[in-house]
Amino acid sequence: MEKRMAAATASASASYRLLNQKKHTSKRFLDHRRLVTNFGELHRSSSSSRGFMHHCGTAPLQSFLSRFLWALQKSSLNHIQNLPGIQHRTFGLKNVIQDEEELQTANTDWMHKYKGSSKLMLLPENTDQLSQILKYCNSRCLAVVPQGGNTGLVGGSVPVFDEVIINTRRMNNIISFDEVSGVLVCEAGCILENLISFLDKQGFIMPLDLGAKGSCQIGGNVSTNAGGLRLIRYGSLHGTVLGLEVVLANGNVIDMLGTLRKDNTGYDLKHLFIGSEGSLGIITKVSILTPPKLSSVNIAFLACQDYISCQKLVFQAKRKLGEILSAFEFLDAQAMNLVLDHLDSVRNPLPSSIYNFYVLIETTGSNECNDKEKVEGFLVDAMESGLVSDGAIAQDLNQASSFWQIREGIPEALQKAGAVYKYDLSIPVEKMYDLVEEMRIRLGGKANVVGYGHLGDGNLHLNVSAPQYDDAILAEIEPFVYEWTSKQHGSISAEHGLGLMKAEKIYYSKSTATVELMASMKKMLDPNGILNPYKVIPQSLLLS
Repeated sequence: MEKRMAAATASASASYRLLNQKKHTSKRFLDHRRLVTNFGELHRSSSSSRGFMHHCGTAPLQSFLSRFLWALQKSSLNHIQNLPGIQHRTFGLKNVIQDEEELQTANTDWMHKYKGSSKLMLLPENTDQLSQILKYCNSRCLAVVPQGGNTGLVGGSVPVFDEVIINTRRMNNIISFDEVSGVLVCEAGCILENLISFLDKQGFIMPLDLGAKGSCQIGGNVSTNAGGLRLIRYGSLHGTVLGLEVVLANGNVIDMLGTLRKDNTGYDLKHLFIGSEGSLGIITKVSILTPPKLSSVNIAFLACQDYISCQKLVFQAKRKLGEILSAFEFLDAQAMNLVLDHLDSVRNPLPSSIYNFYVLIETTGSNECNDKEKVEGFLVDAMESGLVSDGAIAQDLNQASSFWQIREGIPEALQKAGAVYKYDLSIPVEKMYDLVEEMRIRLGGKANVVGYGHLGDGNLHLNVSAPQYDDAILAEIEPFVYEWTSKQHGSISAEHGLGLMKAEKIYYSKSTATVELMASMKKMLDPNGILNPYKVIPQSLLLS
């Protein structure tokens, strides 16, 4: 045992390092992370594997070994051993990426928190090629990571070690569009913004809109069940996605690409893959119901003095604006100040004062006169009742765009401000901002706590901004943020997914029996565990 511990220690010391030595000062590993390390005897991994990086820094080896010793004899995954073999057995060199610069980008997540060490990225051009890849990898227990636009925030789309990256960006064809039903069928690699542009020309819109729409792909959107800015109007992807084509770990293609709104013949299996983050199968095609583009759009940017006013305002908006309400977003003064300080192109539409809270309301309808009258009446009532302190209504597309730029610019402003700890939570609306206030009390002057999000559907984006990553700050945030959310019967992942960041935190939102059932489904559909390993499900359940 002592020899094995010594060998493991030597291997582990080479497997963990900081992504950015200058910016990251942390000295311990994230609590409860249960990853299988790339020990040579365990994974028979390539000697070049350098593995997982996290903003919380390197793991103290003794603590690491005591925490992960249970896994030393249980892993069955191989990592990259024979690059020429996988190249020629799939589709030759044409769609094989081994360029170091391009791989560095693919290995690193958007937040620059997680970095893998894959030496190989494959770019299938169709379902058949992707099927061949998975069949080959599964037969050799080669781990793979499905990747789209790589815009995720929880480390779900990058390798942990040297897993093969399968990027779907060349599977980007629009297959069909039915102008009568509004059903769009496309491949998984289509960029969301391109789909939005295509549908705009047809007089339709995507039911999903995200700040990352210029990079994210529809397959990734579906596999993470992305929520977005207009969920209050169009609902989640579980409601708008009508069908999927999915390739399982063994290469089998499952055709569920229906275009019917009503189909009760057996189990609706597509829902297993919506939100599964590529851990059960890789989505290759999507059919989605798209609503018609309506001509009347109104956008108001409002100021409120307290959160209770925002809460009452969303209740009144749902009652008085009803069917035309398409977005209801909020941000606090800290978020507003960040945007104004760090984004040169943003201007405050209410410059007379800095208020405690701001709300962006969008309505979409078909009757311009009636919609405008309804919106103005709602705003007059809100002003007279004291819920709104100030406000502006966009008079043209440029003003509308400038209002949205404030809300969509918050993530960019946070990135420019320094280190940021991001949490995506579903909490009852009346309790949502309590967490922000309690976090400010806990952290004092150590960091800037920012709250914003989709108030219309109870989704808080809690962000803690600091000059650099710091263990003392992280210790105040976690596990408090998860425990607090659990006590409110909320969700620790509203729309970003679990990925690597929250796989071990799933019990804060799901019961043990529920998680065990999820693990049994994973084992059934992916018995060798090759699909996006170490993500979504606690690794201990999959190795037992």
